[in-house]
Amino acid sequence: MESASTRIDERIRQLGDWRGETLARVRAIMHEADPEIVEEWKWRGVPVWSHGGIVSTGETYKSVVKLTFARGAALADPAGLFNSSLEGNVRRAIDIHEGEEIETEALKELIRAAVALNLEKKPKRANARQGV
Repeated sequence: MESASTRIDERIRQLGDWRGETLARVRAIMHEADPEIVEEWKWRGVPVWSHGGIVSTGETYKSVVKLTFARGAALADPAGLFNSSLEGNVRRAIDIHEGEEIETEALKELIRAAVALNLEKKPKRANARQGV
């Protein structure tokens, strides 16, 4: 069984256009924002980045690369990156179209906030042992 990272590499190669380049860039930003992020491959071919739960998916369509943040509605978005799936109660998405610049620092902050939110819901074992 191929690893999720290998499958994502394959997807980027198969796309072979701006969508592959965008997915590769987003992937790099995910790892820069959180070196502990885990890559997964779910739902018959969707790259997923997780840390303490799903942070974001990276779906590719004909005219857009869509980053769907699993708990995006609970995140502050001061840069206004979320531009899709705004009506939902839980998820929020960022649609990236061909030629659009990725606001790297703002995206990193959003990723870090999503990870922090995921980890917030989990008991911190080290603290519990130390009586903190």
